[in-house]
Amino acid sequence: MNMRGVSSRNLSHNIFAVDGSCDIWALLVSKSQLHDRAASKVVVTVYYEALCPDSKYFLAKQLLPTFKIAKSIMEVKLAPYGKAKTKQYNGKITFDCQHGPTECQANIYHACAAEMIEDPLLRLEVATCMIMDNRLPEEAMYKCAKQFNFDVTIIQNCFESNRGVDLLKVIGEATHLLRPPVTFIPTITIDGSQGRQESILKDLFSEICKAAGDSEEVKDVCQN
Repeated sequence: MNMRGVSSRNLSHNIFAVDGSCDIWALLVSKSQLHDRAASKVVVTVYYEALCPDSKYFLAKQLLPTFKIAKSIMEVKLAPYGKAKTKQYNGKITFDCQHGPTECQANIYHACAAEMIEDPLLRLEVATCMIMDNRLPEEAMYKCAKQFNFDVTIIQNCFESNRGVDLLKVIGEATHLLRPPVTFIPTITIDGSQGRQESILKDLFSEICKAAGDSEEVKDVCQN
């Protein structure tokens, strides 16, 4: 049974391009994450780690509060990988994460939740809820599912299948393509730009308003 804002459809077609090559942004920015996008929205991509204190602070104190105010003028993409490394041997994919194996598990849960949860606010609420205490990733996911009333089955199935590993691998590829390369986590891009990181980390709302233009909708959001 589907509950709040969670998709049960088969999303495997988002993993690879038609020719079998890896379509990085088609996966990272899945159809669910683009569900509510308007052409004029500022695109914020957050490259983070599930056990990183700075990532936790940014999601809880900047990203979620800003989105609640400015969701009509911004779209958020979540990329939970950070400074991890992907290894592949004999067809098996494994990860080395900055804060150990538990973080790899938590990153996969975050990747699955970002892919499977359609509602953009719920997606951020769940990511923020899980990152507040991700030392036991599965317990965190179940606790947050209960708090926000969504079906854990789809996300747990994603984690336990190759789907979750594939998601994290492709997010890692997208992270490694960043130029300049990631040196601090979280790294945030606004419409693809890494400029003004210090300001973004301290006052995301102001940076969104600067990037959003001067439409009446932007004025209504940013002048309140």
